[in-house]
Amino acid sequence: MRNLRTRNLVVCAMIAALYTALCLVLSPLSYGMVQVRVAEALTLLPVFSPIAIVGVTFGCALSNLVGFMSGANILGFLDIFFGTAATLVAALMSYRLRNVRTLGLPVLSAIPPVVVNAVVIGLELMWMETGGFNLTAFAVNALYVGAGQAISCVILGLPLVYVLRKTGVSGLIDGNRRH
Repeated sequence: MRNLRTRNLVVCAMIAALYTALCLVLSPLSYGMVQVRVAEALTLLPVFSPIAIVGVTFGCALSNLVGFMSGANILGFLDIFFGTAATLVAALMSYRLRNVRTLGLPVLSAIPPVVVNAVVIGLELMWMETGGFNLTAFAVNALYVGAGQAISCVILGLPLVYVLRKTGVSGLIDGNRRH
């Protein structure tokens, strides 16, 4: 039992570290008005295990914090909370949809990160731009964020899930299995 808890902690830390490293290495793509946060492909890892929900959430929080402190994250301090909450909600929803498959892939699990982040980050960007609610600014920002998320989650995330499952690496994420 103790080994399982330690293993789960290590898996969470590895996912969080990978998410953060991807954001920082690809900083110009990860933060900004138009963004393709490649690390968001990892929000599909919860299809393998709920352990990944914690990992991507901590990774997002750490990335948003470092982005804020370095000045790279234009959304500032609030993104640490709202952006991280968006990733948490999307990861929970992706986990819930993990068994709905098309051609063996959890295609529906890729939708929550796209929609939730489009709305939440779209609202953050709109607020930063206008200081209040502006439907046009929200729609434009949500569209840009949603497009970036679609690239990360559908174009990168679904193939990632396929490769991890096909190679057996996905079993390393699931803390309930014996390896």
